[in-house]
Amino acid sequence: MSRYLFQILTIVMLGIIITVVPSRAADRFTDNGDGTVTDHERGLMWGKTDNHGDINWVQAEKWVKYTFPYTLEKSYENWRLPTLAELQSILAEGRNAEGYETDCGHWVKIIPSIRLTCGWVWTSETDPNAPTARVFNFANVYHYTVRKAHHRGYRALAVRNIE
Repeated sequence: MSRYLFQILTIVMLGIIITVVPSRAADRFTDNGDGTVTDHERGLMWGKTDNHGDINWVQAEKWVKYTFPYTLEKSYENWRLPTLAELQSILAEGRNAEGYETDCGHWVKIIPSIRLTCGWVWTSETDPNAPTARVFNFANVYHYTVRKAHHRGYRALAVRNIE
């Protein structure tokens, strides 16, 4: 039996029994078996893993566009860095909120089908007046702005819109 318990609601109407199974968060995400995960609710496709090492923002942007696509079995276009809201949308919630430990020792709260090697992930959001970008921390669930040149512990995670 799964570690998740699901409620099943049975309604009797006019002598007909109708069973309604509430949607699960797990139904929202599909592991495509090719290094990607699809978020059906938001219409996004995610890389199943990050870049596996320290990376600054400029390198992260290049990695998602030019390196990551060639690590996949299938060819998809338009990979990019995620927005802050997109990263927040893959936080583990409810019974999945316990998360897992990353390679760098951070305990992250992210859906289990996406594997991070450290807790900080670059976003696509930058400051036009400063050399900074926004980072999301999956370990402590907060975000902040940091110089694009910083790299220690920061990771790139690829995402694309499903057309």
